[in-house]
Parts: sequence; C-alpha cells; structure tokens
Amino acid sequence: MSSPQKIAVIGLGYVGLPLAVALARHYPVLGHDRDEVRIAELEAGHDRTGEVSDNDLAAAAIELTAVPADMAGCDLFIVTVPTPVNDDKQPDLSAVEAACAAVGPHLAPGSTFVLESTVYPGVTEDVCGPALAAASGLEAGKDFRLGYSPERMNPGDKEHGLAQLTKVVAGQDADTTALLAEVYGNVTNGNVFIARDIRTAEAAKVIENAQRDINIAFTNEVAIIFNKLGLSMHDVLAAARTKWNFLPFEPGLVGGHCIGVDPYYLAYKAGQIGHQADVILAGRRINDGMGAYVADSVHGQIEAGSRVLLLGLTFKENVPDLRNSLVIDIYRRLGDLGHTVAVHDSMADPAEAKTIYGVDLLPELEDQRYDAVIGAVPHNAYRAMEGADLGRIVEPGGLVADVKGMWQDVELPAGIRRWQL
Repeated sequence: MSSPQKIAVIGLGYVGLPLAVALARHYPVLGHDRDEVRIAELEAGHDRTGEVSDNDLAAAAIELTAVPADMAGCDLFIVTVPTPVNDDKQPDLSAVEAACAAVGPHLAPGSTFVLESTVYPGVTEDVCGPALAAASGLEAGKDFRLGYSPERMNPGDKEHGLAQLTKVVAGQDADTTALLAEVYGNVTNGNVFIARDIRTAEAAKVIENAQRDINIAFTNEVAIIFNKLGLSMHDVLAAARTKWNFLPFEPGLVGGHCIGVDPYYLAYKAGQIGHQADVILAGRRINDGMGAYVADSVHGQIEAGSRVLLLGLTFKENVPDLRNSLVIDIYRRLGDLGHTVAVHDSMADPAEAKTIYGVDLLPELEDQRYDAVIGAVPHNAYRAMEGADLGRIVEPGGLVADVKGMWQDVELPAGIRRWQL
C-alpha cells in the first residue's frame, strides 16, 4: 500500500492537534474540528490547551476547517474524538458516530479510516465499519480499510510526548497495518508495536487506564484507613517505596477524560458477555467517592458555615482541562454542608469554569483569609507556596487541607492546623 496522499485528522483537542502538527512534517494534513470557535482560535495561532506552542502551531502546514466537505480528497482519516460516559456510566459513542457520519461521504475506494479514541474491543469494526459503509455506500474491508491506533498522550506531560511514545497499531489486513506502521513510525521515531488485530489493540488501550485506576483506588482506600488511624499516607509511601518492586501510586482525585472514564467501557463490554467486572467497578466506586470523602473530612474539622478556599479546579496539575474534574465534588459537598466556598485556579479558563460547573473563579489570590484552604490540584503556582504564603490566606487557628501532599514539607505558621491524605 502506497503512502497517503493527504491525511485528515478529525478532532483537534489534546490528542488530535499534536498529532496533526507532527504528521504535517511528513504529509499534507487537513485538521478538522466541528467546533468553529476552536478552528478560529487555531487559525489565529493559539492552542488554549497548551499542548502545542504558538511557534510550533505557526510553523505547521495544516489546513484547518470546520467544514466536513473539505475532507474530500483525503485518503487517510484519523479520528481522535472524545469517548465519554453518560449519566448512567454507559459508553457514549455519539462523537465517534458523528465523526463517521462526517467522514463517510468522503471515503473513496482505497481509503483508510483509523480510530484513536479509547473504546471497548469491537467498536472500530462493529460500530465504525457499518456507520462508514452506510454513509459512503462502500464496503468495509473491501473498498476501504479500518485501523486502530490508541492515543497515549498525557496532557501536560512534556517528557512523554508523541515523539517519545510507542504507538500500537493494527489494521484489517497486512497492507493496512504496514501503512499505519509507516505513518506513525514517522512521528514516533520508529517506535511502533504491531498488535495481533484491531480488537487486541482496542483491549490493550482500555486496560492501560483501567489498571492505573485500580492501583490508585487501592492507594485511596488504604489512605482512608491510615487517615482514620492518624497516619499520613505520604509518610507510609516514603517507607514502602524503599522496596524495589513496590508500585508508588499516590492517593488523590481521579478525574479527567481517560482514567476516570475508560474502566466503564471495559465493564460495559464485560456485562455484554455476562461477566460482572467486580474489581474494575469497585475501583471506580472508591475513586468516584474521594471528593466527598475529602469534603467530609474537612467539614469535620471546621465550624458550621465556614469560609473555604479551594485551590485548583482542573482534573490534574498544570493543565487547563476542566472536563470530569472530581474537585467539583468537594465544592458541591461543602456547599451542601453549609459552607461558603471560593475557588481559584491558576490554569483554568474562567469562562469555561462558569459554563461547565457554574463556578465563578477568583480572578486572583488576594490577602483575604479563609477558615480553611484546600490544596486540591498541585499546579506549580500552588506547589511553590511556602508557610508565609499560606498564612496570609488562612485564619489563625484555621485549617490547611493538602489533598496531594504538595505542602507536606512546608512548615505552617503557629496555630494553623494541617490535614492531608
């Protein structure tokens, strides 16, 4: 199979945009996103996710569009759209299905469709294949080929970018697999692993995140136990890490659009074949409850109607991504318990915080004092705080609650109490 003449990357978020920029160094690339505001922002030369610098974006020869018809003439289509869950924790494939509907009319004989989104085994062939066939009038596996290459991007992680990853690839046939190995090998310095088949590649991706979720759930559960015993989980971890094969997962809030979501995809597929995914769902139950646990722990150490400051609202440190953040569970639970809660986030967009959660972010941290300050997300700006900085925002006798242990070595001013997992 010859090299692609033009590649369309559908979905220009945290995963799709860096991929499009990297591919554009080797191939003609069209970047498509149905969000016209996102396209306008990128055309103006800025990526609000922070994954691609303004200089790299300006240097990338990418045709940007929100118009599906512009995909005509492309022969390799790579889809990197979100795969969330609905309110019932069931897979929501609507974005994948919409992408198939947009791509289908522009498939031509010999085209290749590749899904990167995290899904349960079977989605590429059983969902995408028929949807593309219906939209194109072509036959999957005959007129066009399917492939899967799971995304492995870690938002905010500059040490493990696309060029440093091993890309798993799988195609419907040997030629398609060889094409994907060539294309992705060009952007990963040849670091490509060829999976046995598409379903195997889909399964590998979904267990990567499920495994991490379960390990963090174990750490969160023992952190709760140790907390009730008067022990710091971080002190316990410092000792346990001295064993060579101990896995040093840390307690915290497991949100975001991957680890907090993907286990439900695996559990859903397990249910379809009559298996109850007990361990996977138990891990999710523990992790989903950590926000309320933190809020209840803080509530037990402050007076009724206290003023509380939450530092951080994004789902992880040093990224502006607010999707599926469990910090909002702390905010809402404390509000339900009668406290007044203010929120500051050094990374998040205030308009997005208002739209997604109805939260008005403080424009800046002023020297006003709160009965409790909760360090929920260890952005660098908060991690750099010293005792005097915390003393300026906590009432004498107040509480500093440290969810991620970022201030465990900080000496607090006299009289200020400390709580941490």
